[in-house]
Amino acid sequence: MTDDTINKWNETSRELRQQLDSVIAEFGAGLWNYCRYLTGSPWDGEDLYQETMLKVLGGLFQRWHPTNLKSYLYRIATNTWMDHCRREKRNVGELLEENIPSEEFADSLDLEEALKVLFQLFSPRQTAVFLLMEVFRFQAHEIASMVKTTPGAVYATIRRMKIKLRNQPIENIPTDIKNQDTEHHEIIQAYLQALSDGDVEDVLALISDQAHYEASLGFIEVSKDEIRNGSMLHGLPGYKAKQFMLWGKPVIVVFADSNEGEVVHDIQYQEIENNKIVYHRSYFFRKEFIIAASKELGLKPQLMKEPSIHWDN
Repeated sequence: MTDDTINKWNETSRELRQQLDSVIAEFGAGLWNYCRYLTGSPWDGEDLYQETMLKVLGGLFQRWHPTNLKSYLYRIATNTWMDHCRREKRNVGELLEENIPSEEFADSLDLEEALKVLFQLFSPRQTAVFLLMEVFRFQAHEIASMVKTTPGAVYATIRRMKIKLRNQPIENIPTDIKNQDTEHHEIIQAYLQALSDGDVEDVLALISDQAHYEASLGFIEVSKDEIRNGSMLHGLPGYKAKQFMLWGKPVIVVFADSNEGEVVHDIQYQEIENNKIVYHRSYFFRKEFIIAASKELGLKPQLMKEPSIHWDN
């Protein structure tokens, strides 16, 4: 197989990805929140969201019947997470039927509080059922198909979960995210300075020759040479950057100037080993993540990124 053939495939896959993005745009925010609460973590939820998008792009060719895209997206996310849990030897849970009618929450505040503790109190399948019915309003028969059970088991599971939530003092359940230790302060400070100066060579000097350099759902580069001749070929704009703690993980927030003041242009995460950056992950292309993270940090996201990224909030 020639390099030209592979390059044509890459170009075609990027075009298909852009088309898919435009089609699923209306479902993105809801799906991201589903992944977040299903996994119990914004970071794990973001990983699940990205994996779901890649599977959807690679798997639609198998569908020969009319497809409800929203249901298909949530089905892929649900099954992907269950597979992860099984590989980690976690009990995904059993969904049993019972002949008792379902109940409704007394008010929305109960539901809002419940979202914070689903991961701690219930199995992965139970959590999926609750979110799909109570938050995203899928029908019982749709949910039964997604989690591989029966509609009766869906109703019974919801009822048992609501009873447990009513009887469980939610305020006593720990939900705080523990902050990771921030090490390699000198390397990060040097990176921040080089980024602010727009100095490509200083940035590259901090990066391992075999670094994994990724902009999620945008591009992947796997060596310093690829970085130099790819994402940094045309230099760096010299944006201001600061270190923040986001959902327990140290990140770098890159700011751009706008008519509203500084806005979040990018969020980055690095791993350092032997005084070199060996792993770099940018969330530049990740609308749902950037918007949610900006809200968490009390900052404004950049919604218009030239030349081609125009997001609606």
